[in-house]
Amino acid sequence: MVKKLKAMAEKKSAAGAGLFDSALANSVRESAKEIWLAGMGAFAKAQAEGKQVFEALVKEGNSLQKKTQGAAEERFSEVTSKMTSMADEVTAKAGQHWDKLETIFEQRTAKALKKLGVPTAKDVQALVDRVDALSAQVAGRAKASAKTAAPKKRAPAKTAAKRAPRKSAA
Repeated sequence: MVKKLKAMAEKKSAAGAGLFDSALANSVRESAKEIWLAGMGAFAKAQAEGKQVFEALVKEGNSLQKKTQGAAEERFSEVTSKMTSMADEVTAKAGQHWDKLETIFEQRTAKALKKLGVPTAKDVQALVDRVDALSAQVAGRAKASAKTAAPKKRAPAKTAAKRAPRKSAA
């Protein structure tokens, strides 16, 4: 008897499963059909309104691009001015440091040259001035001695000039 009950229960469950399977299959078919029809309707609507939607999207894209480009140009000008001011500051600081470095180099070079006994530009200029003064003194003395000795020497110079043509003629 137990065997008969088990067999009947199995038949009822198999029959119930078949009913359930056919109901589930019908439900799935109906859902798939509705999804297919919805997709077809969306496609038809997209074809009909696609051109208008595309044009609207292009207009929105243009306006967004103009806004973005304006903001970018504004930011670019701000960044450019900041970079220019920073570059000016860096240039000024570098110039100050360069001047300090140049001064230190000149001082150390002058110190080394002094230790070696090399005369400075001031020393050379002082010597040039002294030579010029001595040259002026020598020139002044030469003029003074030439004035006093000039009349005595002029007579023999004329005789020497007269003799020179005679020698060349002879």
